[in-house]
Amino acid sequence: MIDHAHDLASVRDATERLLLAVGKLDNASVTEPSRLPGWSRGHVLAHIARNADALVNVLQGRPMYVSAEVRDADIERDATRPLDVHLADLRESTARFQEAGAAPADWSRTVELRNGVTDSAARVPFRRWAEVELHHVDLGIGYELEDLPEEFTQREIDFLADRFRGHPDVPAVVIEEDDGHQIPTGRQDGEPRTVSGRNADLLGWLAGRRDGSGLTVTGGALPGLPPL
Repeated sequence: MIDHAHDLASVRDATERLLLAVGKLDNASVTEPSRLPGWSRGHVLAHIARNADALVNVLQGRPMYVSAEVRDADIERDATRPLDVHLADLRESTARFQEAGAAPADWSRTVELRNGVTDSAARVPFRRWAEVELHHVDLGIGYELEDLPEEFTQREIDFLADRFRGHPDVPAVVIEEDDGHQIPTGRQDGEPRTVSGRNADLLGWLAGRRDGSGLTVTGGALPGLPPL
């Protein structure tokens, strides 16, 4: 069972790590490219803050974003702000998310995210945890996939494997984690190929952060994965 209270605490811890790391930057470094194509570090920071507010909307029964266009415009608007404004926005948006998460609620209810995606309310804190952790890596400031908490890495591998399970564009695959645990994903037809390696490399491949060159594949080539 998903423990939303545990995940809310994990979001708080992950955000504190992010704020501590970002606080060591300067205004010039915020304008430098991130690891996400076309986005500066400021774009990533703006997205993390606006995502917190978007997930407050989800928890409170409103549309996650007014529209895709408004979402993108808000990120562009906020990307060029000075470092201290980014930091204040991250703290304040995080506080709003934590407040929404602490409110009495039916955590078993179904909520709607972007593009018609639905999930249980209880999983929203974990989705926020993933946003903070993976985008911290995307900043390219010394926090790597290998630095992620082990619990998060294993759960995100499971989450992404489940997301690709049954996907018509992904052949049958068995993901073998570094402890030998196996997770099936992709289509259900055909002889599955096995993809194995370190959990950081598996997560990087599943999340589109690494090309999979550090993985071992048996039974075929490493499959390309559709965008998340």
